[in-house]
Amino acid sequence: MRIGLHRIVSTSDRFAKLAATLFLFLTLGASAALAQPEQVSGEANLKLPDLSSVQFLGMDGHSLLTIGILFCIFGLGFGLVIYSRLKNLPVHRSMREISELIYETCKTYLITQGRFLLLLWAFIAVIIVLYFGVLAPVPNKPVSTTLPMILLFSVIGIAGSYGVAWFGIRVNTFANSRTAFASLGGKPYPLYRIPLSAGMSIGMMLISVELLIMLFILLFIPRDYAGPCFIGFAIGESLGAAALRIAGGIFTKIADIGSDLMKIVFKIKEDDARNPGVIADCTGDNAGDSVGPSADGFETYGVTGVALITFILLGVKTPTVQVQLLVWIFVMRIMMLVASAVAYFLNSAIAKARYDGKNEMNFESPLTSLVWITSLVSIGLTYLISYLIIPQVGDDTTQWWKLASIISCGTLAGAIIPELVKVFTSVESRHTKEVVISAQEGGASLGILSGFVAGNFSGYYLGLSMVILMGIGYYVSTFGLAEAATMIAPAVFAFGLVAFGFLGMGPVTIAVDSYGPVTDNAQSVYELSLIENVPTSELKRDFNLDVNFERAKHLLEENDGAGNTFKATAKPVLIGTAVVGATTMIFSIIMALTNGLSANVDKLSLLHAPFVLGLITGGAMIYWFTGASTQAVTTGAYRAVEFIKANIRLDGVEKASVSDSKKVVQICTQYAQKGMLNIFLAVFFATLAFAFVEPFYFIGYLISIAIFGLYQAIFMANAGGAWDNAKKIVEVDLKQKGTPLHDATVIGDTVGDPFKDTSSVAMNPVIKFTTLFGLLAVELAVSLASKNATLTRVLALVFFLISFFFVYRSFYGMRIGAEVRRKEVHAAAD
Repeated sequence: MRIGLHRIVSTSDRFAKLAATLFLFLTLGASAALAQPEQVSGEANLKLPDLSSVQFLGMDGHSLLTIGILFCIFGLGFGLVIYSRLKNLPVHRSMREISELIYETCKTYLITQGRFLLLLWAFIAVIIVLYFGVLAPVPNKPVSTTLPMILLFSVIGIAGSYGVAWFGIRVNTFANSRTAFASLGGKPYPLYRIPLSAGMSIGMMLISVELLIMLFILLFIPRDYAGPCFIGFAIGESLGAAALRIAGGIFTKIADIGSDLMKIVFKIKEDDARNPGVIADCTGDNAGDSVGPSADGFETYGVTGVALITFILLGVKTPTVQVQLLVWIFVMRIMMLVASAVAYFLNSAIAKARYDGKNEMNFESPLTSLVWITSLVSIGLTYLISYLIIPQVGDDTTQWWKLASIISCGTLAGAIIPELVKVFTSVESRHTKEVVISAQEGGASLGILSGFVAGNFSGYYLGLSMVILMGIGYYVSTFGLAEAATMIAPAVFAFGLVAFGFLGMGPVTIAVDSYGPVTDNAQSVYELSLIENVPTSELKRDFNLDVNFERAKHLLEENDGAGNTFKATAKPVLIGTAVVGATTMIFSIIMALTNGLSANVDKLSLLHAPFVLGLITGGAMIYWFTGASTQAVTTGAYRAVEFIKANIRLDGVEKASVSDSKKVVQICTQYAQKGMLNIFLAVFFATLAFAFVEPFYFIGYLISIAIFGLYQAIFMANAGGAWDNAKKIVEVDLKQKGTPLHDATVIGDTVGDPFKDTSSVAMNPVIKFTTLFGLLAVELAVSLASKNATLTRVLALVFFLISFFFVYRSFYGMRIGAEVRRKEVHAAAD
């Protein structure tokens, strides 16, 4: 059966255009009720204070932050220098050819995703136009000026997420072949250094670009509409991250499962060059584990900053204190770059002294020390910067260390949470070893159950650790912050600062997360290059290497175990920031709905039925999302396995044809896009529907998706991590590839694939996108309800029905059974 990309895309386009047409008709109809916009206390009125009105270190705030642009340029330079060094590292031509083939398939995927993003942006643009153009134009400014500016920054937000994702795959596809080649030397240290350098290049570039854009808005956009531009930017980058995270997660696990199952079916080795699914798996490693996290990280740092800016503008009454806190926040963000760079060089010197030239090393050890050194350096600089920038807040000279302590709770969380994750996912973990022991006698069934145990226990420990650190932050905020800063709800600000502190090691968090895709790809590049067929005399002549191929493969597999662990450690950090940061964004909605907590506060209670119903609704959406994303993987993997089994050639060939490999990539792309379209439109219209039902119902809904999403993501990410590294223990430590035990752990790993790399990781951008988009949606609903309550209810029902259609379609339109029947019909017709 021929599966054409155009068929899936054209079908998706038809549904998207139908939904867009209906949506446009409804919103334009509703705009008639909003033709005389009233002044609302919302995002349109987020006017920044004059940064030059307050002095810091002998200069005004505007001038101080202008210097910060130089640090951003330094960060960009840092990333580019490492990029250049990676590109110039030695590599055998056969390995370079494979990495370039992987990059070419990644380019094709990203170009397709770029077109898809523009389609999704059209839905967001309609709401932005309706809100900032009709409902709440920026006061005293022409709409013809402000609206295009806000739309432009929403596009810049998408472009930022998309651009850093592209940079990430380019760096990683340089690093994978260089790491594979470095293994031929037989020493472990280069295999650690190259992936980490690639990750730091991405991390420094990502944070620098995001901070540069935000500084530009803060310093050079007129104060009257800089606030709305921040909102537009945050919504854009959130949309970009959600699309790239979800689609990338679906793509990578279709390819991974399709490739891995061939090991059981045909008893072939890992990354066998004859397997057409391996190239797709490598592309998926980048699409899911590089593109997705890069876009997600970019959005996370931006949205958390926008959440704090919004709180300061809405929750702090005194303009002088607003300026102090805004400048302090941005100086702290600049400090992240410095702290990460200092810690990276310090840790590199220590690692080089300990491991360079050695025959053995624990790959996890220097990664762990990097996280802790960065955390300690960041905490030290947090106190120093706070003392220098805000020695006095209001009349209080003690708030500097209190605010620094609150941020430090988050920074500590960024180091403690990875340690807790390792308890459940590391190759040294007793939970992971329990999965292996269970599978030895009970096969895949007991191994899978042990993984469920690991995931559930991790939810308890990680959840309580976040509660404790947030609780400390709240406790410190009770010591005079409200009075000194003339602040409403200082506890909410404290939670926002904890989320901000989570990201205090920004580039390093991204670096250790990016380590995994490189180590995973390096193994594949090694096998696909057929380097073992190259005469050792040639390698000796050209590169002066005395090669031991078995030693090289062992090092690559061992390093991949460390990569799996640290991929797992970054996920709860990002989901934690989404949930804690969402608290601050939800507060902004509450401020608008209650006129600054002066009315309707009683509706934020269990005594208000819609609020309770919203709390229940959020759980329904999280569990549907988990199922929909997994279904897309299941159906796509079925199609990939079907194609690979029909076309794999094991006799008489050394490697699969490029055309077959590209066909598997095409299948993965088709189902990633199809699944993403269903999910995005269901989430988009559900957000509108629930906002239009009742505003406090919507508040309950937002709180609910954050809490349900947090624990669902932690459980799935760590269960998947345990299954993944259980397989690694069998392969590396027990050396039992091809045995029934190995088959059992491979099955466990394929169950864990969509757990850890599809559903769990995508909760983060989905939660933030829903909350950010909800800022606009709920105010649209409130304004319309004040004029025509009946129309509001009708629109809520219509939006819900559209959302439900895509929820229904996410299973019944993606079912394997439906695909099989269509195949039989087409075969009969032929």
